[in-house]
Amino acid sequence: MPVCQHIPADPVDAKGVEAFFAALAPVELDAYQRALGAQQQTEAASTRACVQQLQRLRYQAALAQRQFEHVDPANRLGAAELERRWETALRDLRQAEDAVQQSTQSRVGAEHLPAELRAAFSALGQQLPALWPTAVLSRTQKKALLRCLLEQVIVQRLGRDQGQIRIVWRGREVTECVIPIPVGSLAELSTGQELQARVLQLHRAGKSDDVIARELSAAGFRSPMHQELLVSTVRGLRLKHRCFITRHQSHPRSSAGSLTVTQVARRLGLSGHWLYDRLHNGQIRLQKDPATRLFLFPDHPTTLELLTQLRAGHLQHVGFGQEYQDA
Repeated sequence: MPVCQHIPADPVDAKGVEAFFAALAPVELDAYQRALGAQQQTEAASTRACVQQLQRLRYQAALAQRQFEHVDPANRLGAAELERRWETALRDLRQAEDAVQQSTQSRVGAEHLPAELRAAFSALGQQLPALWPTAVLSRTQKKALLRCLLEQVIVQRLGRDQGQIRIVWRGREVTECVIPIPVGSLAELSTGQELQARVLQLHRAGKSDDVIARELSAAGFRSPMHQELLVSTVRGLRLKHRCFITRHQSHPRSSAGSLTVTQVARRLGLSGHWLYDRLHNGQIRLQKDPATRLFLFPDHPTTLELLTQLRAGHLQHVGFGQEYQDA
């Protein structure tokens, strides 16, 4: 069964508005003049072709007329055939003349932009981007402005995290560009492996997370749900590979002769949450170590045995530490 494709509209809208602003820039007025010149050349070539077609049809009509006028009237069959050819030639000529006239009337003559209109467009291109996010323009007005230049926007998915949009302008010019599509994880990014390698490389070079995020964002990398690379994404990749800025950061601290919650959970095949839950509800009685502020279990086989019995339901409470042993 075909799977429905979902592409968020926000990146498409943002790229369309960006292209619209670029089209209003003063430099694009020169492009308009070039396009106008090309259009005029095309129209001139079409006009020459029409003139040549009319000349050919007029010649054929005149030739058919002469042939009819010189035929022997006694030859009725020949005269009828020549008369039919003359009428056909006249009909083709009239149809061609009508088509040329309609084409000339329907053709909208594009004019060069006068100086005052060029100045107005230049001012619009400078002011509109600042006005766009404000409440000065309504949603309806923004749509009307966009439709003045944009005819349609075609979206095609290139991959899990990328799409291509094809902007068709009034006048049939086309602009193509690639847009990012939000994904759920780094693994779904086409640049995920390269991003990971670059983050670790820059971290080892001594750069901070925020500097790495700025540099890689400028290089085109991004977080799964955003168009730029977040500092939190850089930090997560760094910690995933146990690259710590300080020793205690996300690191299971321990001391000799003791086991942390993480270490006990790993040995028993439990989750840390299971142990913390019972530490807080009193089923596991253990005071935090004053120096490290951690729950430290005695590194002794009895510890694991007691916790195993608690997990199996054979014990309701277990205690560790001298105060609980004395009690």
